[in-house]
Amino acid sequence: MRRAADAGHLVVIALIGAMLAVHASLSSAATSNASQRAARDATRATAQFKIVTASERGTYIQIGRDIARFIAPLAGVKLDVLPSAGSAENVRRLRYEPGVKLAMVQSDVYQAFLDQAAAGNVEAGNVIRPLRVVAPLYDEEIYFVVRADSPMEYVHDIRGTRINTGPIGSGTALTTTTLYRLMFNEPIREQDASFLSNEDALAKLVTDRSIDVVAIIAGQPAKLLIDMKPESRRYIKLLKLDADHSTTAAALRTYFPATVRATSYPNLLSSDLPGLAVKAYLVTYDFNLGATRQHLARLMRALCRNFFLLEANGHPKWHEVSLSLPDLGEGWSYYDATAREIRACAAARTSTPANPPKTCSQQERVLGLCG
Repeated sequence: MRRAADAGHLVVIALIGAMLAVHASLSSAATSNASQRAARDATRATAQFKIVTASERGTYIQIGRDIARFIAPLAGVKLDVLPSAGSAENVRRLRYEPGVKLAMVQSDVYQAFLDQAAAGNVEAGNVIRPLRVVAPLYDEEIYFVVRADSPMEYVHDIRGTRINTGPIGSGTALTTTTLYRLMFNEPIREQDASFLSNEDALAKLVTDRSIDVVAIIAGQPAKLLIDMKPESRRYIKLLKLDADHSTTAAALRTYFPATVRATSYPNLLSSDLPGLAVKAYLVTYDFNLGATRQHLARLMRALCRNFFLLEANGHPKWHEVSLSLPDLGEGWSYYDATAREIRACAAARTSTPANPPKTCSQQERVLGLCG
């Protein structure tokens, strides 16, 4: 009896062992298959895009990095954030450079290309007509920096001075020259215009004094100005806008009133400063390839649904972004694939205000209450 029981016991153990071996084999195969499927899905889902921004110390590149870090992975997109000379260069790179699917562009630069196209410039038309707006973003403040001992106090005082407009191909250069022409009804004299980087121009402003004004355009708080030490006040200051001056009305036909906050630049300002701003837009090309349209739509869907991540962790300018699609000027068009996503998401957010996802407790997970 005992031998029979022992034999039976051994048979049961052998059967359990065999079952465990089969289960392990099946589990291993299932895990392997699941891993392979996930890898295949990741390969299918992940697109590699590029976004062109501006200088390493500007706001555009920080906005691009925020999208790449917090939003793009949620949409299955690997987004490379590229520096550039600025908006004018971005328009060309978006049009012609392989892999560039998004660009940060100032509103006046976009409009300048449209104006040139309307005036008969064939190249300008070829560049700008296939481009589409994804969404308006925020206002970019326009700063005019002068020496601390300069008699200039207001923006209109820059007339007839030596001005660094920013690098050729940059939005800063176009905005500075456009704004000057609007305010004074004449261009900056050739001998008074320079086209250096912000850093090089600021150095010349305070050392050899061969420049009187440095124009800088960046959404506040701009890293270049944040990084300045308290002793910078001994060397430079910012000019303010006189709302009552005759030149201001002309400027406001294209640009927008702004306030440069002392809290943005405590090392430079003791109080808020009235100024001007230009609109920043996220722009794409009128892509027709299905996969590209799908990934761009998915990217905007992820951005809208997870906008709280940008507000909580990104550049302060995200708090000024409304994710709305207001009417555009003549010649401007939204990209239909992303516009549908933004409108649908915005409507959902209006009807049901979005909240950050709640962390599930262990008990809620056990009870299957985590959705």
